[in-house]
Amino acid sequence: MCGIVGLLIKKPGMRSQLGAWMLPMLVGMTERGPDSAGMAVFTEPLGGDRRKYSLYSGTGTFEWGALCRAATTGLGADSTLSVKANHAILETSADPAKVRTWIKAAFPALHVLSAGRAIDLYKDTGRPAEVAERYDFKKLSGTHLVGHTRMATESAVTPAHAHPFTAGEDFCLVHNGSLSNPYSIRRKLEPLGIAFDTDNDTEAACRFLEWRMREGDSLEAALQSGFDELDGFYTFLMGTGNELALVRDAFACKPAVIAETDEYVAISSEFRSLAKLPDIRNAKIFEPKPEEMYVWRAS
Repeated sequence: MCGIVGLLIKKPGMRSQLGAWMLPMLVGMTERGPDSAGMAVFTEPLGGDRRKYSLYSGTGTFEWGALCRAATTGLGADSTLSVKANHAILETSADPAKVRTWIKAAFPALHVLSAGRAIDLYKDTGRPAEVAERYDFKKLSGTHLVGHTRMATESAVTPAHAHPFTAGEDFCLVHNGSLSNPYSIRRKLEPLGIAFDTDNDTEAACRFLEWRMREGDSLEAALQSGFDELDGFYTFLMGTGNELALVRDAFACKPAVIAETDEYVAISSEFRSLAKLPDIRNAKIFEPKPEEMYVWRAS
């Protein structure tokens, strides 16, 4: 099972509604994924050398104030922290490699969920409505988002195994389906210095596609390589700093539906998740074709 949701707001004046429009979509996928849920939202990118790091503490009692004070000393006075429950977003202009090394050494219990100029990421165990309330998803604003509800079929139910998965900067992927060759993908990537955080098959797809883009591929070229290298049944929904993309495998047995208007592009595993969107009656609604790339760009 599992449910995917994606939303891209075309008109800048409506981007404050991103979270409110998404919430019924995510909750509508509860039956497809009651174990955990997650959301990656892409905002206007930070300027200069500044980047954001989404952090997960695993506990509601983590002393975020200590992290903020230590970051000011260890990373620079321009470092800031915003906290939501057991997640926080660290913003800094420090060198990315230095940030990751510093967090690992100074706060080894923290997990870096995402990094980039535009992406913020939240994921946790629990029913989608509970996770959404915990992190106040309805107030999210931005250009586009990628969400997921999980029913675990091949690995543990933990925040680390929840989707979205990320790799590199400003890239995330959610998955409905299963891959038959994730370990052969791992064996290909690990000698290149690419480390894995979990045994989840989705992480293999995420790291493979990001690796191809890091090697110079466009998103479309990376996806074409994915059709050749990734074996199994899948619907993948991906986000980059300015793109929302969807692909299905050659058999297209994992469901997906797209609704598009002049105001938004919305994607879900089932239409019922889209039914409460504004002007849905006049949307162009269609099922994506197998092994065809659907890519929308935020203006």
